[in-house]
Amino acid sequence: MDIPSIARMIDISSVKAESTIPEINRMVEVAQHFRFICAFAMPCFTKRLVDLLANDRDIMAGGVVGFPSGADTTSLKIAAAKEMMAAGVDELDMVINVGALKSGLYDMVYDDIHSVVETADGMPVKCILEIAHLTDDEIRRGAEIAVRAGVAYVKSGTGWASRPTTVDTIRIIKSEIGDSAGIKAAGGVRSLDTLLAMNEAGASRFGIGTVSAISIMKEVYERCGTPWDFEV
Repeated sequence: MDIPSIARMIDISSVKAESTIPEINRMVEVAQHFRFICAFAMPCFTKRLVDLLANDRDIMAGGVVGFPSGADTTSLKIAAAKEMMAAGVDELDMVINVGALKSGLYDMVYDDIHSVVETADGMPVKCILEIAHLTDDEIRRGAEIAVRAGVAYVKSGTGWASRPTTVDTIRIIKSEIGDSAGIKAAGGVRSLDTLLAMNEAGASRFGIGTVSAISIMKEVYERCGTPWDFEV
């Protein structure tokens, strides 16, 4: 464990309905200080996020699609993906059609994901399962469909749902997809021990809000014996 390695696994986010411009600015400040790999804002602030990171392309800007419910029509998700790409993002995180998955409409789920992957045209797409609403079998089926549709990562959740992602969640996804795609854990990653346990279970990217990201990095500094150098 070292500071840069942990930092480069973190996608810092400010993606709540009430997220404000000062919070977006703060998120970027934190991302630039710790050198996180990517930052996410809600669609209305994504172009602003891209502009803030324009001179620091070591940190990617991400765009969200179908966020947070996943219940948009596929045509709307395609349009959202195109708008995010036009804004200058480097990656897309899209929410699956949760209701379709739970209804057993697997072809619909596949087509929805695959349409966004095709629209992305090589840009990495992370597919959000929103595991809080799924059984273990549905998590496995959703992960399998996502990988078959061509996603770069299977992501556990949006952070909006009541049930957090757990280490067992990551193990379930990993057991289904193996090394065929990466795994991003999001929703409930609030301590370094949780992050490390999920990393061992198979997750290599972590969606974390600004406050928790600062707290986790403080733990990393302490364990590495490095003086804390960030004004909270």
